Amino acid sequence: MVYNYNGSKIYYKFYHGRSRQPILLLHGWGCDGSIFSSLIDTFRDRSFLVIDFPPFGKSEPNIKNWNIYTYANMVMSLCDDLCIDKCHILAHSFGGRVALILMAVRCSFVQSCILTGCAGIKPRHGPSYHYRIYKYKLLKKLGRDTSNMGSSDYLALSPDMRKVFSSIVQEHLDDYCKKIKTKTLIIWGENDNQTPLYMAKKLNKYIKASKLVILKKAGHFTFLDRPLEFYMEAEQFWEKEL
Repeated sequence: MVYNYNGSKIYYKFYHGRSRQPILLLHGWGCDGSIFSSLIDTFRDRSFLVIDFPPFGKSEPNIKNWNIYTYANMVMSLCDDLCIDKCHILAHSFGGRVALILMAVRCSFVQSCILTGCAGIKPRHGPSYHYRIYKYKLLKKLGRDTSNMGSSDYLALSPDMRKVFSSIVQEHLDDYCKKIKTKTLIIWGENDNQTPLYMAKKLNKYIKASKLVILKKAGHFTFLDRPLEFYMEAEQFWEKEL
């Protein structure tokens, strides 16, 4: 199905299970909703709403002037259109940014949440990071070409999407986390090198009604690296909350 949000086409799919309130599946940057296929197949009795965040999957390939709040507003607009007034969330990486905002701002809307590899916490930066920033600013000041500098995620994007991406990664959500009262399960991989474990511990500290589960031998994609352990934790959580 396609939803038109302010002129941008947003692809989504609704899986109708026996559960009354749906679980929103919010994917990470560079992925799309299909990454949750195995999870959906495993929990056939649950209702899921899966959204492809633009520019990924089947959604709008190029958007302008979006930021993290645009994504959050888009999710709320789609849910309003589908007459969903309450939901649960499972969010990975970038999708976690959206979930954090929704839980902080629309707390009555989100009944419970599972966060895994959640982005949005202000990162710790070492000397190498500051050196790269210094080098970038210096080259730019000297009029040198800096178009090939940046992360692989950044370089893979169009010029318009690079602006969107930059605005997102520069927005830290620590203060939003401190406002969250939603029951939250935080599942993290001990070897996550994209959102390191200290971010999970900060989330656990900020969100009072949260529990942290660390999966051994798992990286950033816990639900793919250790699916059985992840599904077991998710099912135990949903049995209590749904």
